[in-house]
Amino acid sequence: QVQLVESGGGLVQAGGSLRLSCAASGRIFRIIAMGWYRQAPGKQRELVAGITNGGSTNYSDSVKGRFTISRDNAKNTVYLQMNSLKPEDTAVYYCNARVVVSITNGALDYWGQGTQVTVSS
Repeated sequence: QVQLVESGGGLVQAGGSLRLSCAASGRIFRIIAMGWYRQAPGKQRELVAGITNGGSTNYSDSVKGRFTISRDNAKNTVYLQMNSLKPEDTAVYYCNARVVVSITNGALDYWGQGTQVTVSS
């Protein structure tokens, strides 16, 4: 089994910054990609940013230029640096990892428990 543990959420004023971390542990043969999603009340979960094992990144249009995703492959950890935060960034942020648990298995998606980010105006 694979566990994802997130940290770094909290309350911040508009214009402020937060840094989220997510560490993967357990039965991991290879992590293909990691990413961050968010879900605001009454809305669907949406992709915020993703990063592959090779370092390729992608961002939603709403966070480009403000958020930066990075990854430490040796620690199986992904980070999300969030700058210039806006009230509309308020949501529960979920870490995702696409993991191959053994050489005979395909990739599966795993999720963290979520961390609340609240941006006050």
